[in-house]
This record gives sequence, structure tokens and C-alpha cells, in this order.
Amino acid sequence: MRLATILVNEKEQLAICRKNGWVRIADLNHAFESQWPETMEELLATGQLTRLNAWYRDAGSNALDQQGHLFLSAQPGIYAALYRHPPKIWGIGLNYRAHASDLSETAPTSSPASFMKPATTIIGPGETIRIPMLSEKTTAEAELGIVIGSRCKDVPREKWLDVVAGFTTILDMTAEDILRQNPRYLTMCKSFDTFFSFGPQLVTPDEVDDVLRLKVSTVINGRVHAENTVDHMTFTPDVLIAYHSKVMTLLPGDIISTGTPGAAQIRHGDQVACRISGFESLNNPVVDLKYA
Repeated sequence: MRLATILVNEKEQLAICRKNGWVRIADLNHAFESQWPETMEELLATGQLTRLNAWYRDAGSNALDQQGHLFLSAQPGIYAALYRHPPKIWGIGLNYRAHASDLSETAPTSSPASFMKPATTIIGPGETIRIPMLSEKTTAEAELGIVIGSRCKDVPREKWLDVVAGFTTILDMTAEDILRQNPRYLTMCKSFDTFFSFGPQLVTPDEVDDVLRLKVSTVINGRVHAENTVDHMTFTPDVLIAYHSKVMTLLPGDIISTGTPGAAQIRHGDQVACRISGFESLNNPVVDLKYA
């Protein structure tokens, strides 16, 4: 199943994504006399995503096909951020060896180079990335995102998918010139407003044949700047979940942004995208506040 938060009459609403359009959960509840949560945050927090997906795969998909009037047609700009207030956002630095060489750094090998980002960085598809006044060199980084689906601690590597709600596309931004001044500025250089775009869709694990074969691409103005497959990560998703669940309790809605195959400098007027094979692309325009 694929889910999204979409804008209808300027209101963000949870919907199931189909090739022929979207079905709002609110409309589904009305048609089937069900009571599914009608926001992504509530769906994750209540643990009902697994049940909704089971219903969808068992009978719901076919049932929706008989309810053509429920479908909203595809419209440009209808996607919003999946949700706005995750409990935690984990970022993973230098997780592809090729990206480490871009920064003349050595890729960590003993444990992930983790950092955290505030929820105030979040924007959604089509929203503007704003290069801050304090930065002369800001980069964008396409990443595979993992959304946690259940409260968990000390997760075994072989059980990692049991706690995953789904996967998504992410653009993570860095004020690279600030980071180069001092590595202790990592939190600051990652935390400017608009420095974390995610969506447009949450893709449940059953929709992904092999996570390790997913290709992640950083795209600037339609040109692929860097790309690599997930199996080239130093710390693959199973390791990241097992490791971070040892550090602290993971909660439904937590996001792990798994690292980028390569960062690209972004400039005023650019269009930046995260492309992942089999996923809807994430696209955002760029404005440099020094020229706006």
C-alpha cells in the first residue's frame, strides 16, 4: 500500500494512493462505515497502519475498485509532507563511501555517524527550500527514508522489518560551508528551516521487493548528480535500526534518513529532486534568501 498526505481545499488529508488517483481515508470511512485514523501521525501513533494494510491487501483494494466515485483525480501540487511532527529525525552522515570521498572524509566503520534534526526543518513536495542568509554553500542530498511503525528497543537485525511502517523519499540539506568551519557545527548546519523535505508517499515494506537493490539519486535541474544502490551503504537499514534502537527507544513516526549517495550544491532558482527506483519522485524548488 502507498499512502500520502494530500492537499484538498487547502487542508492536509490522509489518502491511499492508486494509479488512477487518491482515496481519502475520510471518504473510505464514510463509504465503508469504518473508523481508520484520518491523519498520518494518528495512523502511525495508534499502530493501525498494519491493520489497514492487511485490510487493503485482503479485500480493500478490490472493494475500492467498486467505488469509483471515491477517487480524486491526479493534480499537480496535491502532495504535502507526510506529516509535520515526528518524534525524532535521525540523519546518517557519510553512509555511502563515495559520498565520504566527496567531502575528503573517511567513512565511519565502527558505528554510524548519526545526528538529529528538529521538526522545524520539515517541508513537503513542491515547497521551497530556502538557502539561509548565513550560508554561501548549501547542498541537497537525496536519501531513502525509513519510518518507524511501532515502539521498540533493542531490535535484532533480523527483525528490523517488523518495526518499519514504510519507506519514503527524502531531501536533506546541509549548510556545508558552516560544517567545514568546525565539525561540531553539524547540528547547526543541518537545522535551518526547510532543510528536510520528505514524501510524497509512504511505501509499505510489502511493496518493496528488495530494499538493498533500490537506487537512490540526487537530481539537480533534471540532471543526475549522484546515484547508488542501498547495498553500497556502510550501514544498511537493518543495521541502522538495530543500532539506534540500542541507543534509545524508537517511537512510531520516528524517521531515519539513511544517508546520501552524493550531495550537490544548490543555488537560487534550482529544482532539486530525490529519485528512488519504484517510488514517486520528491521535487522542491530552491530560493536563496540573499537574492529573494
